[in-house]
Amino acid sequence: MEVIAVTERTRKFMHLTEKATNLFGPASHGDSEAPVVHKHDDFEKASEDELQTFEIETDSQGHHYATRKDHEEDS
Repeated sequence: MEVIAVTERTRKFMHLTEKATNLFGPASHGDSEAPVVHKHDDFEKASEDELQTFEIETDSQGHHYATRKDHEEDS
């Protein structure tokens, strides 16, 4: 019974991905070994500025997550 359910779910999933491929075209896969190209444009600068507002935290189980840094309020 479980094998039939998994097969049916897989068939439905494959049907949906086929429809998405027909609508959007095939997925493009870049070269994962190629180096990242930095454009040093305004968008990249804004992204870097935004990332500076986060701190990387690690919990007791070793999971990593980001939190926003506390902003000091001017008094």
